[in-house]
Amino acid sequence: MGSGPRRIVCLSAETADVLYRLGAGDLVVGVSGYTTTPREARQKPIVSAFTTIRFDRIEALQPDFILGFSDLQAEALRVLGERGYPVLLTNQRTLQEMFDTIVMIGRIVNRGPQAEALVAGLQKDLDRVHDASRGWARRPRVYFEEWGGPLITGISWVGELIEAAGGEDVFPEMREFRTAPKRIVPPEAVVDRAPDIIIASWCGRKVKLEAIRSRPAWQGIPAVRDGRVYEIKSAHCLQPGPILITEALPRFHTIFRRFVESSAGAVFG
Repeated sequence: MGSGPRRIVCLSAETADVLYRLGAGDLVVGVSGYTTTPREARQKPIVSAFTTIRFDRIEALQPDFILGFSDLQAEALRVLGERGYPVLLTNQRTLQEMFDTIVMIGRIVNRGPQAEALVAGLQKDLDRVHDASRGWARRPRVYFEEWGGPLITGISWVGELIEAAGGEDVFPEMREFRTAPKRIVPPEAVVDRAPDIIIASWCGRKVKLEAIRSRPAWQGIPAVRDGRVYEIKSAHCLQPGPILITEALPRFHTIFRRFVESSAGAVFG
């Protein structure tokens, strides 16, 4: 077994989070400006936003491995590869792909058993929340908004989280689309699906809840009519790493449970 990389640049927040959870935070030498977890990672030099990469800062850190995420970073990783850096671009879109990516990263940094233990713990938490909603008499219909102009509904892992937390994704057919432009929905489609709950999480931006509530013809949507429009931090919902399970999932479940508790005839398991 080789020693593995010793100086890793993480161009997305979840890769840094994973490495710290595996006990390999000391290997991280540079991070994305969107990195929030853990607190120690935020003290590392910032080398990128998400699509904006500071190649000079990366070169100054002399990394021996660079981790990136998403097709949106593909060009930057290509350039870095041409400059001689070992690079890995992942493009996970489902919870299972996220689990597989954690294990892969763990093996790369010689933390395979730790990665498998981390995934097992996350899966256990996912199953526990799912089991808690099995006895509900009603599952709320949920519209998740990843972007507000144009309207983009949630990526695959969000739909999976909604279901695990006890809800029903109103746009389940969109999950097969791995890129955001293909998940654009017209405002009238949301009206037609009549969600009980709206959750917005705009990537890198503060959600304007009043702007959502005041959209033309949306006042008749049950979620808007009954005051069930919420924001969840994009750092918790839109980064395909452990934070999906540790932060977004319980938040979803709490929102959904309150809805069910307020509905007549609610039965809990």
